[in-house]
Amino acid sequence: MYQIDFDRPIRVYFCGIGGISMSGLALILKSRGFTVSGSDRSASAETQRLVAEGIPVAIGQRGENITDDIDLVIFTAAIHPDNPEYIAVQEKGIPSLTRAELVGEIMRNYGMPFAISGTHGKTTTTSMLSDILLAADADPTLSIGGNLKTIGGNVRIGHSDFFVAEACEYTNSFLSFAPRIGVILNIEADHLDFFHDLADIRRSFRAFASLVPADGCLVINADIPDYEEITEGLACPVVTFSEHPGADYVCAGISYDKSGEPSFIAETDKRSLVKKKMPVVAPLSQEFTLAVPGHHNVLNALAAIACADIAGVDRAITRSALAEYRGADRRFQYYGVRNGFTIIDDYAHHPTEIRATLEAAAALPHDKLWVVFQPHTYSRTKALLPEFADALSLADTVIAADIYAARETDTLGMSAELLSREISARGTPGFYVGGFHEIEEYLLKNCRKNDLLITMGAGNVDTIAKDLMSGG
Repeated sequence: MYQIDFDRPIRVYFCGIGGISMSGLALILKSRGFTVSGSDRSASAETQRLVAEGIPVAIGQRGENITDDIDLVIFTAAIHPDNPEYIAVQEKGIPSLTRAELVGEIMRNYGMPFAISGTHGKTTTTSMLSDILLAADADPTLSIGGNLKTIGGNVRIGHSDFFVAEACEYTNSFLSFAPRIGVILNIEADHLDFFHDLADIRRSFRAFASLVPADGCLVINADIPDYEEITEGLACPVVTFSEHPGADYVCAGISYDKSGEPSFIAETDKRSLVKKKMPVVAPLSQEFTLAVPGHHNVLNALAAIACADIAGVDRAITRSALAEYRGADRRFQYYGVRNGFTIIDDYAHHPTEIRATLEAAAALPHDKLWVVFQPHTYSRTKALLPEFADALSLADTVIAADIYAARETDTLGMSAELLSREISARGTPGFYVGGFHEIEEYLLKNCRKNDLLITMGAGNVDTIAKDLMSGG
């Protein structure tokens, strides 16, 4: 694999530079003195931001974009061998790296790189830890999978040893990372267009855990079934967190206010941490209050607290930062009120995430809970169809939008109509009413004052929330 010498900046071209992760990495390299350019299939807010930062972006991917003065090309996972730029790179013999390989190269240049993995909660936990380090004036470099209000985007260029990044398991990309502190929030069946089954996914997370060096640490959710299979024989210390007694960090006494925002006691097992030669930060029992709703965010916060302790952050700073954390974009994001009904958008695209979001929504004052759900990929919808229908049936009414294909072309016999029928079979009205414009018209006619509407999914369903709030 090509090795980057960060003391000798070169000319780097990003193929697919408009992605939220790729754009952030491009900015990091530019800050290190590299000459950066790239291309994407279409213009976007991200490409416009890059241009404003002095990074040339070609719209449309063509072979002639790959010029002889390029020293290295970075490919996003969405680029396939038939892409004209990919073909040109191979023909010219220009070295290349995947996006994940570049993250690994960058991580090796930091003394304390954190890689936060898990089927759910990566962006939220990464954002929480980021806000804590910022509050502690730790000057971290950040690469987040969503826009964080605190930094006004998804990337921040710092000048300390701290580097914080999400680590996604899809296509085993996180196995190219080089974390000193690895985090595993949860492990569930997902991305079954790549993985064979849950056992295959667990093997991948085991391989990720094995990347952590002996002088690092793995932070893992002890509520993962048989989590010891993931941690057995690791060279590094293993710090556990859980909502049940017996872990190094335990959340106890969980309660919720009228907005569904939780408070909890974080209890730390001093004896266990001392035995593992890990930092012990006082107080050992401390109350935390969050400004983001939902039980799932308690565990996300507990993982962030453990990471902050490892980083040496004063607990008073951690407590204050979490109390002020307002979430990343598209994570239970409040849009406003239209015609008396409240509009929220959420990125949930897996049954577990949907259930967590709807349970959080149940605590909010409302008369009727509406969900517009846009399934993400045909393969995920097919593999988890009963689970999707079960989770969505927690709403009062569900409108299924057309499936967001993302990287896929084969429908596998799946459709929004089929999902809506599965939801209705469980006693919750499920509808398919057409495209986004038709959905917006239907909502304006049927949502009433004091109702709660959540647009949900990992595609572009947030367009509906934006249109409704803009008067569309």
